[in-house]
Amino acid sequence: MQTEEIRVRGLVQGVGFRPFVWQLAARFGIRGEVLNDGEGVLIRATGDQLDDFCRAILEEAPPLARIRSLDRRAIDLDVSPSGFSIVETKGGTKRTGVTPDAQVCSACRAEIAEPAERRHGYAFTNCTHCGPRFSIVDAIPYDRMATRMRAFIMCDACKTEYENPADRRFHAQPIACPTCGPKLTFLDRQGAPVDGDPLTLAAETIAAGGILALKGLGGFHLACDATNEAAVTDLRRRKRRPDKPFALMGLDLDMIGRHCHLTPAHAALLSEPAGPIVLMDSRAGGDALAPSLAPRLSVLGWMLPTTPLHQFLCAALARPLVMTSGNLSGEPQVIGNDEALEKLSSFADAFLLHDRDIARLLDDSVTAVVGGDLRVLRRARGYAPAPLELPPGFADAPPLLALGGELKSAICQISDGEALLSHHIGDLEDALSYSEFEKAIEDYARLFGHRPEIIACDLHPGYRSTAKAQEIAAKAGLPLLQVQHHHAHVASAMAENGWPLDGAPVLGIALDGTGYGLDGTVWGGELLLSTYRDVTRLGSLKPVPLPGGSAAVQEPWRNLLAQLTSAFGRDALPLPEGSDLQERLASKPVATLLGMMEKGLNSPMTSSAGRLFDAVGAALGLAFDRVSFEGQAAMELESLARLAVQPSDTEASDAHGYPFALLSEDDLARIDPAPMWRALLTDLADGVPSATIALRFHQGFATACADLAMDLARRHGAGAIALSGGVMQNALLMELLLDRLADCGLPVLTQRQVPANDGGLAYGQAVIAVAQALAGD
Repeated sequence: MQTEEIRVRGLVQGVGFRPFVWQLAARFGIRGEVLNDGEGVLIRATGDQLDDFCRAILEEAPPLARIRSLDRRAIDLDVSPSGFSIVETKGGTKRTGVTPDAQVCSACRAEIAEPAERRHGYAFTNCTHCGPRFSIVDAIPYDRMATRMRAFIMCDACKTEYENPADRRFHAQPIACPTCGPKLTFLDRQGAPVDGDPLTLAAETIAAGGILALKGLGGFHLACDATNEAAVTDLRRRKRRPDKPFALMGLDLDMIGRHCHLTPAHAALLSEPAGPIVLMDSRAGGDALAPSLAPRLSVLGWMLPTTPLHQFLCAALARPLVMTSGNLSGEPQVIGNDEALEKLSSFADAFLLHDRDIARLLDDSVTAVVGGDLRVLRRARGYAPAPLELPPGFADAPPLLALGGELKSAICQISDGEALLSHHIGDLEDALSYSEFEKAIEDYARLFGHRPEIIACDLHPGYRSTAKAQEIAAKAGLPLLQVQHHHAHVASAMAENGWPLDGAPVLGIALDGTGYGLDGTVWGGELLLSTYRDVTRLGSLKPVPLPGGSAAVQEPWRNLLAQLTSAFGRDALPLPEGSDLQERLASKPVATLLGMMEKGLNSPMTSSAGRLFDAVGAALGLAFDRVSFEGQAAMELESLARLAVQPSDTEASDAHGYPFALLSEDDLARIDPAPMWRALLTDLADGVPSATIALRFHQGFATACADLAMDLARRHGAGAIALSGGVMQNALLMELLLDRLADCGLPVLTQRQVPANDGGLAYGQAVIAVAQALAGD
């Protein structure tokens, strides 16, 4: 008979792992004990079927568990155990993970709907398979007293469930019921309590066309009736959010499916424990939704009720709800009751609060299904802080902290052979978001006991994350490695796909809006030959001026003028006389900008793909004067192009789209849009539908990028082609690129769990910095 100590590491606390092991022990006749400690789960086991026991642990783990490793070693015990027991948590080094929050499970959903159950109608029902985790934890090991639930003393009934290994609430740390758990409160706009059932009052507020501020898992939402145009318009006015789309919540898959094209892949993604927002194509002719939910966009973001509270609200109203972040425009989401009453009173007509504190801000995650695969666009509630495995060759990685970029900020820790990419923090240009960024650095270091030996950041000298990295490195006397922006993008795709440390170089297509280049110019449409240690720029979009610098990011017409001037010269713009486009440009200070570009005044050169998309959008009248949110012109351009993706549209049958030229400058291959502009302006003058023009641009750009990438990969011996950067959030472009690269004979590395946008930069910085450290650079 064998006796072993079995160490299980990963996300194995707070997910029902110990009762699961207890049940397996009974099945296989195992005697011994199981406990949580600072490294995960520790099992001491005696029996004849230990191999089968361990195999079952790996193959049948609870739904929220993520096992990273299972290690076994033979031991001797002074006294042979007579049974199998679950023992209390022990402390130790902080090497275990924290499970992400999980949306309400089917068992709890059924329980709260059953009148005979004691938790019928209770908004904080949860079990080991669902409910708050990362949003309430303060320390590891994960135990009730280390969470924000320590303020609530369990009643006898809850304690009985909590202590019963056969119950699905055994050691469910947020366990609660109406007798002993958190309570709801309904307040009016002035913050005064209102008598009555809080949920009923909240539903009545929304039904009457009002806007409700409600406290969710990781922060506050603002909710209103998504079928009420007046309510949605009012929310836009109050929040000063004129165009950016609102997220929606539907009661169930049937309700969501009436409003969008819901595939099995979308349904599975909506229903998984992470409960993310899922982007889906709107369904024409479905039940009426407010037109201003997503102006000029064909895609809407939907999620299912994430908590019992949201479930009750959706059920009471029986209609889709707007469920957008509760915050001032550009600021972080509000998480505290007092903060909500102070900051959201100008938005909300009423407040639905509760008395369970939120430990840290967690936005809703945003996902899409592109090319048949899940793509995480914003990694937050439900995904963070699940660890990411490092590729082969990184086992000896030193502890490291990477601080990401300026937009869509996230940080990344590396330790014990894995990477921990944080939740989405926000844009550091906002002072409050920067404060959250500083809090996250301290919070993650404390929670996970992380002590970095290397700091990594972006190459841009003006990023606030760069300044913070320099401050941390200088204060602690640590080496600082600055990583080129697009190299980090490509490396993040390589690492997520398990590309080995010493693997062949990868040809990366990195497309985004702005990144500081190795030559000091603004990059954004790059073809890079990358290893983790080195990068060589082989090609890019042809650089054009960025007239007005940052102003051009906000005003797409400036990029249009720069592109047309680059393609045709300042005195030969082929704009049809009397056309809309000519009149629009005539109303702008064109002469001033032409002079600026000619003299190189506040007009840095850029190879940005994002600015090219802005320019094409402006040519078609999309956000011509100014964008009100990042990526607006490009998103509207993609939606317009999708209108032409119809089998019956013969005009859209030119699969390769508009032509782009290939130039050679300074030993670099340059993709020149000039031929595209000639064809586009001709089509515009000939009255070709804007949707067809938008589609032909997407097709032509995808063809140009894919053809050049395949040629460069072949000539330079690349082992794969990687796709990354914020422009890869354009689902149509990504699908076209995947189609063009399907027969290239090389693996195509794309991103799924790690955002291709700047939310994945820290992960790429981290693996590059580790690779250089391991090489002794």
